[in-house]
Amino acid sequence: MRARLALLAAAVSVLTLVAFLVPLALLVRTVAEDRATVRATADAQSLVPVVGTADAATIRLTVEQLAADSGRPVSVFLPDGTVLGTPVPRTPAVALAARGQSLTAESAGGREVVIAVQGLPDGTGVIRTVVPGAELTAGVGRAWLVLALLGMLLVVIGLVVADRLARSLVRPISELSAVSHRLANAELDARVTPAGPVELREVAGALNHLAGRIQELLAQEREQVADLSHRLRTPLTALRLEAESLGDPQDAARITAAVDGLERAVTGLIRQARRQRPTAAPTGCDAAAVVADRVAFWSVLAEDTGRTVHCALAAGPLPVAVAADDLAAAVDALLGNVFAHTPDGAPFTVRLAPVAGRSAGSYGQVLLTVADEGPGMPPDTVRRGASTAGSTGLGLDIARRAAEAGGGRLELRTGPTGGAEVLLWLTPRATPTAA
Repeated sequence: MRARLALLAAAVSVLTLVAFLVPLALLVRTVAEDRATVRATADAQSLVPVVGTADAATIRLTVEQLAADSGRPVSVFLPDGTVLGTPVPRTPAVALAARGQSLTAESAGGREVVIAVQGLPDGTGVIRTVVPGAELTAGVGRAWLVLALLGMLLVVIGLVVADRLARSLVRPISELSAVSHRLANAELDARVTPAGPVELREVAGALNHLAGRIQELLAQEREQVADLSHRLRTPLTALRLEAESLGDPQDAARITAAVDGLERAVTGLIRQARRQRPTAAPTGCDAAAVVADRVAFWSVLAEDTGRTVHCALAAGPLPVAVAADDLAAAVDALLGNVFAHTPDGAPFTVRLAPVAGRSAGSYGQVLLTVADEGPGMPPDTVRRGASTAGSTGLGLDIARRAAEAGGGRLELRTGPTGGAEVLLWLTPRATPTAA
């Protein structure tokens, strides 16, 4: 934008200067020609009294002296055909002046000035002088050079002024852009210093107001989520007490472990809600260990509901670029969907294996597959909040965001038996080196 404004100022300056300097240059040349012609005419007219009253010898001496002083050729044509001064042939202009008409005409050597002298005894005499081209244009080149330098100076000044003006416009715009990018990167304390024209200052004030309002809304949302999560601690405490009072130690341990997992999730939710700035990327985890742990947890519930679990989990370690809590939440969401949206007794399969050579984009990734033999689900269910079974519609979105946070992705498709098949592609922490 700064370069374009400078270019626009240069174009306007050049056009303006051309519109003024070209006519001025032509005027300078015209004035120089007229000035030289007036001097030559005055010199020639000074001979009129001499030609009308003096004898031939006096006229010759006066003409020669005038030619020497002016540096121009001067000739006097007497009525009897005598030519005094510079010997030249009679020109059409001289012939016309012999009839009593003084004039100025252009010739090959310059500008010809002829003056008729009437009242002589034998007729009309003619005084002729020629203004050479060098005298007609004397000083014109220097004047044009001065005008050209003046024009260039004005263009440079215009460019400097335009650059300063463009800088005063571009700098606030660049600051607005930088602050908007900082806000997009969750730096909500970024603010713009209003500067520049009134319109830009208004935009800066509006952006600062928007940033402040967003900060207030996010703070309110964090507090509301934190308060809601904190309220869950009371029923969790009650569940823990109920679990401890169970007579079967295995059931008590199982329910207590579930309550502990739920409490950890609530604690993580509170911490995340109160987080002011994005933290560093997760360090990752062993996908084999996390998936095996969560499948073992859900296998107990599968046994209670008469479901058959087919597991094909690769031996670890399988390091992936997803935090352990996030991956556990994703696995819980996928397996929770199986129990929530398929009838009791419907079997499901969990597979975890490294993938090599599937395609250039997925080489070396780890694939987690959860497939069931239920009624299936439409592909658009992966949208956040989308659900066709009366749920919150957040389970698949949790899994998707967990995978994408580590550079992976989520796919949803229909399995061979018509049930749902969810593929969670996980990117390893260290990219393998090709052999």
